[in-house]
Amino acid sequence: MAELLKMKSEVEEFKKEYLCRNNQAEENRQRETEAATRIQSWFRACRVRAYLSHLHMKAITVQKIWRGFTARARFRQMVKAAYFIMKMKFYEEMAVRIQRRWRGFFVRKYIHNFYVRKRYLQGLSRKNELVRRDLDELEELQKRERDCVEMIKEQTAKVYQAHRLHHLLSTKQCPGVFNSPFRPAPHEMELLLRQVKYQAPTRLAPKGRACLLGMPGPTDPSFPESLASPWIKTTNTCCSIKPILPPIASKKPQIR
Repeated sequence: MAELLKMKSEVEEFKKEYLCRNNQAEENRQRETEAATRIQSWFRACRVRAYLSHLHMKAITVQKIWRGFTARARFRQMVKAAYFIMKMKFYEEMAVRIQRRWRGFFVRKYIHNFYVRKRYLQGLSRKNELVRRDLDELEELQKRERDCVEMIKEQTAKVYQAHRLHHLLSTKQCPGVFNSPFRPAPHEMELLLRQVKYQAPTRLAPKGRACLLGMPGPTDPSFPESLASPWIKTTNTCCSIKPILPPIASKKPQIR
């Protein structure tokens, strides 16, 4: 009986222990389930992150390869364009050089021939020498003519002055102004006064520049001779004009 009671008590204790352990197992199972869920979520997250990181690395690799390819293609295009431009510049430079040589040859041979230009310049220089010689001769001739005209004008002025100063001619009774006894020979004006003849003036000479210089004016009747031929007398005298100066009638003109 005691053993049966003992067995019953043991069975009761076993049941209680079983229930207690079962309750603990249930409680542990829930915590384990939550822990397993957490571990699975972490693992799956790590796996997804690793996969995304792998995809990101692959995308970076693809982008790097593509960008490198496009950059190399663009660089090759730039090199080709630069080489083409350099080649065209070289061709243009060579074309310009060829054109320059050809145009220079053409101009020198057919347009501006050096030897023809040289012959032309030589002929021009000879012609210039001839023209210069002719011009020198013409200038010498004109100078002689001017000197002759000046000499004629000077001689005319002297003759006119001699006519105006004829009263200063020296005589036997009274020596003239231009025949000083202190001179070894008579003055040039004295010799000229001896050559010309006295003429009575018809009117007062005009007051002009020609009279101030000692030369007769174009309308001066006191000296009827012309400038071109001062020693040729003319009969065209102004007798119709009333004389202004008193006529010299009381005394006879002095005679040598």
